[in-house]
Amino acid sequence: MIYREYPPHPALRAHVACLWTARVTAPVSAAAPHVHRVLPDNCVDILWQDDGRQAFAVGMMSASFLVPAARPVRTVAVRFKPGAAGAFLGMPLHPLTDGRAALPDLWGRAAVDRLDDALWTDDLTDRQRIALVERELLRRLAAPGNVQSNPLGLRAVAAIEAAHGAVPVEALADTLHVSRQHLAVQFRQQVGISPKLFARICRFRRALALLRDRSRDGDLAALAADCGYFDQSHLIRDFRDFADTTPASERYS
Repeated sequence: MIYREYPPHPALRAHVACLWTARVTAPVSAAAPHVHRVLPDNCVDILWQDDGRQAFAVGMMSASFLVPAARPVRTVAVRFKPGAAGAFLGMPLHPLTDGRAALPDLWGRAAVDRLDDALWTDDLTDRQRIALVERELLRRLAAPGNVQSNPLGLRAVAAIEAAHGAVPVEALADTLHVSRQHLAVQFRQQVGISPKLFARICRFRRALALLRDRSRDGDLAALAADCGYFDQSHLIRDFRDFADTTPASERYS
């Protein structure tokens, strides 16, 4: 699979992590499909593909999953920053968690069909297709009242990410001057999962990145301490929960 990321339009940078394209070109079949593993990343994506399926939004993930491709397919997609997708999808994000929603159900059939036709009818470059998606996102961003000013969920996301996930929810609620229950409800609606799970995924992804750093010696106890885990067993548990593997297996994969 050929995968590439693109930085967003300047007006979208506060909301979009990246736009991306992927292409499965090698001969594949239902008997031996190309399989791609996707790990939780605390983001929501919208995907458009050229295989006749309708565009869809993929919610926050609480575990890894495998994506098989039994035939060649091209994909153009947008990946939103945590908590930003709701303004573009027009819905709370928690119903999408560990699932997907057909984009016509969110944007309307006519709008989705117009964009699909523009993306796939002509032989465009990937950058031209990215520009079409950005144009639609900019149009939706400009809709009156579309983006809430400094919502609680986004402030909590910023604090959790700044701490690389090593922050207790109670302390986070105190910092934001709200109750733990209020934070949990608002975070789940605006981001898609609980603040505790979001923090765990942040910590796991930092541990994964450090584990893959070949300049480190692979000491799991030191890695656990560096990433704010109570001990090595908690680190291993997160790798099993979020990647269905072990740190040792992931380091040498």
